[in-house]
Amino acid sequence: MLARWFPLLRDLRQYQKAWLSRDLMAGLSVAAVQIPTAMAYANLAGFPPETGLYASMLPVLAYALLGSSRQLVVGPDAATCAMIAALLIPIANGDPIYYLKLSAALAITAGLLMVIGGMTRMGFIVNFFGRPILVGFLNGIALSIMVGQMGKLLDIGLENRDFGPSLLELVRRAGETHLPSLAVGVATLLLLIVISRRAPRAPVALVGLVTAGLGVYLLGLGNNSVMLVGTVPSGLPQFALPGLGYSGVQSIFMNAVGLVIVSFTSTMLTARSFATRNGYALDADQEMRAVGFANIAAGFFGGFAIAGADSRTAVNDASGGKTQLVSVVAALATAVVALFLAKPLGQLPLPALGAVLIFSAWGLLDIAAWKELFGISRFEFGLSLLTTVGVLTIGVLPGVVLAILLAILYVLKRIYQPREAILGLAPGLDGYNDLELSPDSKTIPGIVIYRFEGPLLFFNADLFKARILELVANASPPAHSFVLSLEAVTQMDVTGLQALFQVHDVLKAQGVRLLLARPKRYMRKYAQTARAVEILGKDNIFPSIRSAVKSALAKAAAEPPLGPGFQPTT
Repeated sequence: MLARWFPLLRDLRQYQKAWLSRDLMAGLSVAAVQIPTAMAYANLAGFPPETGLYASMLPVLAYALLGSSRQLVVGPDAATCAMIAALLIPIANGDPIYYLKLSAALAITAGLLMVIGGMTRMGFIVNFFGRPILVGFLNGIALSIMVGQMGKLLDIGLENRDFGPSLLELVRRAGETHLPSLAVGVATLLLLIVISRRAPRAPVALVGLVTAGLGVYLLGLGNNSVMLVGTVPSGLPQFALPGLGYSGVQSIFMNAVGLVIVSFTSTMLTARSFATRNGYALDADQEMRAVGFANIAAGFFGGFAIAGADSRTAVNDASGGKTQLVSVVAALATAVVALFLAKPLGQLPLPALGAVLIFSAWGLLDIAAWKELFGISRFEFGLSLLTTVGVLTIGVLPGVVLAILLAILYVLKRIYQPREAILGLAPGLDGYNDLELSPDSKTIPGIVIYRFEGPLLFFNADLFKARILELVANASPPAHSFVLSLEAVTQMDVTGLQALFQVHDVLKAQGVRLLLARPKRYMRKYAQTARAVEILGKDNIFPSIRSAVKSALAKAAAEPPLGPGFQPTT
């Protein structure tokens, strides 16, 4: 029981001494990346820098104890922080204290939703957030971050946060650019790019920020010229209640639902990719509970909502980390820095933090995925592009919701009008196949073989009936038998069954025999409760298309129809 709820305990029972050095080095490597990026992401969301450190301690420990992934590292995430800012800053109305309370309440509410979801086996919801929407969301977030952080590089305090107005404001106020800040930001950005290409396993953000900080200090630029992070309080996070009350939680509840969907989906995408690479399976429900408890810890102990961090997870994997002991080491190292090295952190230049965020946002931007989607499905490419445009124009959550609704409508349309196939004999292929597979495919004279490739439900039953009657009416030579393949009819409701009965009656009146081939096992309940066999006829139901066609030909040979020139074939 304990091992199921606390996978780290199970891993420690099987722990090998050779793993310890790897986990320690991986943990320190993760901390080297985590500390500067956590401060940068806190800055992105509009929080004090120490808030990012707090979000990298207890939440990381909570996930390490409860998560089923051996590589995933959770913590402040660029997309999640951008979403928090977009959702809560308009509600806070410029009150920083209230904003922190809203953020804590959002993390706790989202965490509780995930814990409840994990306990009720709702982890499957991650499968409903399609890749096109996720790509579009992350691309929109990336573009929004890059434009928003340009203000730090230019030392221009932007009045707007939305993408379009911010971009226009940057263009309008370009003459206010502070050249020393721009030089620090650009130099840091170039250094980050060079390091990432020459030494991809190095703690890029740490090296970039430390170098920028030393450069600013040695050149004597300081706060009088280049803005610095400022005072970072030393110490560990304290337990605190948000104190919003029922009405306050009500105001952010739907935001919490949206945050759960987006952050948990991106977390699982990262976790699954590394689990597949390392040859083990994940429990989505366990992951949902673990990320939920991590968010609750963040909300109660001075942090903000967190998610799976792909860059830190990649560092963990590249460093050879074997278990979640890596996250324990990283969290403890972060705590040590918060206790004893807070003063040096305050000397980091803000333009360098902006450069780190722009560099991270560039890593989120996935143009290659758009090219791939365009080549596979124009609709899914359009859906992804629309998600990006929605995120940039109408807001993060509304843009994602709009894309999800469009995806659902598309799925409903596909169910309403599913694919279909007219089957026949194709040269070189066994059995009965789609006639479109080969220009030399042939039908069986007098027999229409039809496959309906989707569920037969109340909203497409009329379409189903009309299509069958149309095929019979246009058959040449006239059909004496209609073979309906049910192998692709994955579901059928009472309305669909009634449509099948009606088709049977109409075809019978026209002298056409309806034969059912390859019915699914679920149809047995209809055979027992709805008298399907009695109405359709036991002799008209077959385990294969081949046996149905054989029966149709035999009956047609014994009772040839009156149609001129009909000759049954074998």
